[in-house]
Order: sequence, then C-alpha cells, then structure tokens
Amino acid sequence: MPEIVIENTTLEQDELRGCARTVAEIEWLLLILVLLYQSFGGTSGEDKTAISMALFLYAAFIMSFHYVNLYKVESRWKLAIETWVMISFITWCLWFTGRLESPLVNTYLLVIITSSLTLGKVTTFAELCLIGACFLFLGNHSSVHDFLTLSYVGAVLVQLAPIILVAYITSMFSSDIRYGLHRAKLISEIDELTKAFNRRGFAIAADRLFGLAKRHERSISVLFIDSDNLKKINDTHGHKFGDALLLMIVKCIEDQLRDTDILARFGGDEFVALLPDASSSGAQLVAERVLQAVENTSISIDGKNINGTVSIGIATFPEDGMSIDAIVDKADQAMNQAKTAGRNKVVTFSSI
Repeated sequence: MPEIVIENTTLEQDELRGCARTVAEIEWLLLILVLLYQSFGGTSGEDKTAISMALFLYAAFIMSFHYVNLYKVESRWKLAIETWVMISFITWCLWFTGRLESPLVNTYLLVIITSSLTLGKVTTFAELCLIGACFLFLGNHSSVHDFLTLSYVGAVLVQLAPIILVAYITSMFSSDIRYGLHRAKLISEIDELTKAFNRRGFAIAADRLFGLAKRHERSISVLFIDSDNLKKINDTHGHKFGDALLLMIVKCIEDQLRDTDILARFGGDEFVALLPDASSSGAQLVAERVLQAVENTSISIDGKNINGTVSIGIATFPEDGMSIDAIVDKADQAMNQAKTAGRNKVVTFSSI
C-alpha cells in the first residue's frame, strides 16, 4: 500500500513549528533564570560584565532565530543548533558563577528536556556526551594529571548522574508519546478493514498531488470503483464474506497501480484511485486491467468459488474539471453510467 509521502512535508512542518515554539519558551525561561540570578547579586565585577554580555548575545540569538524569521522553514538542524548554543551559554555562565558549584548547573536539564522532546534519543545522547565534556572542563582540576584521574572522573559522573537520569526518562516518555501520535495519525487516515486510505487520507494526498498537476500542467485521472455484488453477498452469506470480497477487490486494484498512485475507500463498496500523470486513455487501460483482475479472481464461500465484478468511472484533469472535487464527482457520474449500462464496465466521463 503506498504511503502519503508528499503530505508528510506539510505535517512535519506543523510539528516542527510546534517544537520551535516550545524551544523558544524554554530558551526564554533559561534567559530569565540567569537574569534573576544576576539581578539578585549572584555575580559582581568582571564576572557580572561577562554574564551581562552573554545575556545580551543570547537574547539577540533567540530573537533572530524565532522572530526576525531568518529561517522561514523549520528543520531539525535548526533545533539542534539552538541546543548547542544553549549549552554554550550555560557553560559560559557557569564558568563565571562557580563552575560546578554554581546553582545554575541544573539549567543543563533544560537542554536535555528540549532535545528529548524535539530531537529524539540519538541526538539527546549526543547532547548528553557534550554536557559531560563540559562537566569535565568545568570541574576543579589544577593539572592535566588531575583531569585524567579516576577519582576526578568518578566525581564528575556523580554530579552528572541526575542529568543522565532525566535524559533517560524524558527520552522514554517522548518516544512513547511519538508512537501514540503516530498510531492515532494512522487510524485517522487509514481504513481499518482494507488498509487503504479513508476519505481524510485521500483528501490530504489528493490536494497536494492535484496542486502539483495544476502547477506543472500535467494530467491527473481518477478511477471511481464500485463493487457490483457486495450487497448480494452480504445478504446471502453474511458480512464476513462481504469483507473478504472487499479485501479481494483492494488486492486486485493495488496490483494494477503504481507506487505513486493513491487508493482510498470512500465508504461501503466504493473506492477511488488517483493516478498522477495519467491521461484519460492511460487511466482507461489501468481500469480495464482492474476490471479483468477482479472478474478473474474468486473468493471461496462454503466450498464454492464466487467471483465479483466492479463498475469503474473515469474522469481526468483538465478536460473534465478544474478541481479535485469536480474530478471525483465526474468519475462518480461515469461509474453510475457504467452501472446503468449493465455493470462490469468502464466508462469515461467524456463519453457520456
């Protein structure tokens, strides 16, 4: 079953914009925490000047990344750069406020939380390693020999332990949340029985594909496919066998489609296939193959092989309509004409 790849760009941008807003709030929170510490006598003299300079530069960085709109398209790289700058800002502030004895040392947790929520486990682990290197750099050591001793490294790891724990917990929670959201998205766009797209999934993909077709002046065709005998099988043998018929029809349709084509169940026994870069004649060839595949495939019911048939209507952009809704509606009309003409037929809207 083909996936909605084209629309993922838009959906990912929506997610990234939400992440960017969250990161901006965390960055302002960090800035306010350091500013409060500065205001209530946390530093003095040259140290205070160094922190003030860092506050100014970091505020300018936040403004440029989120409000001057230097980056019109959000990306994971942009979010990663923000976490690296955040680490640099924190490390600079710690250097002038007591190093690892500074009350600001726990602000590294904001970096871990930010990375866990927006960048995933691998990047969070990399950020954790970078923070660990900063801990080693900020520790109290008078020589290279002290820096390399097991006791020194052990002491730093003990101080780093709460941050490691937070990194693990938040990464696990974030992973579970992402999995849940992904499942919810699939459920909202995929038909439960056939695993084809539902109307919502089709609309998401079709809007994008149709927009590309109009922009580049390319043909795009719609097949409206309806089962001819689902109701009879449901009434005679029950819905279990009706479902088996629908699954058989979907399999026959998918076998004739390209990876770039889109198949959706519109409800009941109606299916719509969207064929990018397909003229009316090309779509008719596909429809004829689908018709033959369904007719030549059977399902076994109570030891009997029962064949199904379908009626198919075809409409094509631009000759049959200038919007995706119009094209689908014209394909539906053509399908109804195929039903009227005796079923198990293909009818193009232009021939009505």
